[in-house]
Amino acid sequence: MFTRLRSLPFAVVLTMVLRKSVKSLQCIVNETMHGLCLEEVTASAYSQARYKLKHTAFIELNQKAIIDVLYQDEDFKKFWGKRILAIDGSKIRLPNTQEICDTFGTIAYSQGLDSDVQGEHPYALGSVLFDVLNRVAIDATLAPANAYEVDLAIAHLAHTQRDDLLLMDRNYPSYRMLAMLRKTERDFAIRCSASSFSVARRMLKGDGTDSQIVTLTPCAEQMPMIRALGLPETLTVRFVRVLLSTGEFEVMVTSLLDEAGYPSDDFLTLYGLRWGIETFYGLIKTRLTLENFTGLGVEAVKQDFYATLYLSGLESVLTDQAQALLDAKNTQYPQKVNRAVSFNAIKTQAFTLLMSDLAADVIFQQLTAMFLKNPCLERKDRNPPRKKSSATVLLNYHRRLKKQCF
Repeated sequence: MFTRLRSLPFAVVLTMVLRKSVKSLQCIVNETMHGLCLEEVTASAYSQARYKLKHTAFIELNQKAIIDVLYQDEDFKKFWGKRILAIDGSKIRLPNTQEICDTFGTIAYSQGLDSDVQGEHPYALGSVLFDVLNRVAIDATLAPANAYEVDLAIAHLAHTQRDDLLLMDRNYPSYRMLAMLRKTERDFAIRCSASSFSVARRMLKGDGTDSQIVTLTPCAEQMPMIRALGLPETLTVRFVRVLLSTGEFEVMVTSLLDEAGYPSDDFLTLYGLRWGIETFYGLIKTRLTLENFTGLGVEAVKQDFYATLYLSGLESVLTDQAQALLDAKNTQYPQKVNRAVSFNAIKTQAFTLLMSDLAADVIFQQLTAMFLKNPCLERKDRNPPRKKSSATVLLNYHRRLKKQCF
């Protein structure tokens, strides 16, 4: 019986997507096939093969290999005995093709606020449910550019648990969002803007006490929607005010009503943890060059997006042992795994990690030895002033100074 031997089997294609590089596609294909001692193929052949692979494979990989493994016991980081999950969205610029524009939409751009529209770029809105203490993306959505962040956040709730604490920025605190969180019995702490609830506006001006328990009701215009969705028509929440190092106030609305169990002074530390999702977006867009997509089709874009999220979580899990060894060292400054080194090690060893016959312990020992090289120093409480770089300085950085990790 004749059996066809594929030059690009499923496992090779999947791993090549994970090894995404800033090199040209043909160079990556050549390196891969030579390293695996396989017959050389063209970049076009790889592109055709990858479209037979669904992006959902990386979603399942993230769930089975990262989420299920990390949370299979209670040996993971918590705050107040809870998982701290941040939700946030970010615009992601996409390749400019008609298929992508039709699927995700575009955003107009100009040369300034008062200038005429110069054109449009295709964008998507990425929304992520992120464990900020354990640095893994639990759920993610790549939605059209004009999607509503609150709708995406509500969809993430299906992937949360009752002992979670959700952190969100000031784009999210609407009555509908709070009511949905209350209905699903999820705890939350959400920053309020100066245009949100009236009690938050007063507290931002310095009026009243730093902790106030308030009963909220929806406005008349929202009431039909709240009733149609079966959401509670009254909410008892707590508003907490903290003082920033800049001398400004920050107000959060939370479901944690007990002042003794959840002191107001600790909310500054709690909300500071939300910065983890901001640095996560910075990581996948800069260090992992998410927006430098390896294909021009919708499926290729989704593959790159979900593969990048899986890779970031894989790095968090694999570097845990190396970070524990660095934490045990007695040094002047705490040391952290150099993520340029760790991502390079994982990407270069991807085939060994996912396809080798070597024992897992041997591979992990080899990777850990790489992760311990050239650690970064963590100098806390540093607050250097921000400098706005000129276009010339930025161009020089990207041309001559920037170092790629893969």
